[in-house]
Amino acid sequence: MLEFLWPWVFTLVLLFPLLRVTIPRLNRKRSALTVPDIGAFEFSTDSTVAWKDPKRWAMLIVLFLAWLFLVSALARPQWTGELTPLPTQGRDMFLAVDISGSMDTDDMFIERDRVTRLQALKHVVESFILSRQGDRIGLIVFGTRAYVYVPLTFDVETVNELLQEVSGRIAGGQTAIGDTIGLAVKRLIERPIEHRILVLMTDGSHNDGALSPEEATRLAQNANVRIHTIGIGADAQSSMGSGNVWSYRQRRSPPMNTAALEEISDKTGGLFFRANDTQGLERIYAHIAAIEPIDQDPEMLRPVKSLFHWPLIVSLALYALAWWLRR
Repeated sequence: MLEFLWPWVFTLVLLFPLLRVTIPRLNRKRSALTVPDIGAFEFSTDSTVAWKDPKRWAMLIVLFLAWLFLVSALARPQWTGELTPLPTQGRDMFLAVDISGSMDTDDMFIERDRVTRLQALKHVVESFILSRQGDRIGLIVFGTRAYVYVPLTFDVETVNELLQEVSGRIAGGQTAIGDTIGLAVKRLIERPIEHRILVLMTDGSHNDGALSPEEATRLAQNANVRIHTIGIGADAQSSMGSGNVWSYRQRRSPPMNTAALEEISDKTGGLFFRANDTQGLERIYAHIAAIEPIDQDPEMLRPVKSLFHWPLIVSLALYALAWWLRR
């Protein structure tokens, strides 16, 4: 929407006819010339002749438009856009996603389709991420090693897009829970202290990495990082019918250490959840959204773009045209 910050300046437009009437009269106040005979100086007294001159009319119109655009520039025109919500200073939250080999176990369902644990997690977490407008969301993927896949950002759409593109086992086949927590603490400790959150999702037990879960938990406590842990995967019996090689490895591997995950959450002020199916995972994320609300109303901004330079340029161009017409 076009607006003028100083609309009262348009009263200056009235100066144009005033100056047009006044300046010619001032120009006629000249010294008299004494001559013996005025015959040689006779000229038509018909005042309408001058006004019928098209060049004179063109000059007058150009000067008026130049003055009008100059006054418009002085009125400070600006384009005001629609109200746009600004990112609020909400929580700083990392999502740590286990992408080890066992996450390829296909013991979960989306509606009636059998899917892997990683696919089910992507399906459920998508709506959670997109609902966190105002939070800084980051993504850590881990297996044998832990990596910051997406740094903390307000751009939750990009976080979700990159999560959907991540593939399993690219970080190795083991589970380094301690290193993952340590990496999250390292990144969150630079953020404001009020809201530092880590949501750690895994289907296994810690079996690799330089940092033990106990040491990492102490670091999180000292840094005021609240950790919610989620154990993912169906019960062992429910996956026996799957012919997937990763399901076979899962059944032979040590069971999920739920006690360790619960201890991590308890000591850091978070909660532990167990997700046996996709519906359970959805309920868990709904619960996390409720206990970690975005409790600040978004601030609204109406973007404003100054436009004074455009009428100023037109005014200068018209004055240049008027000068050329007088030649």
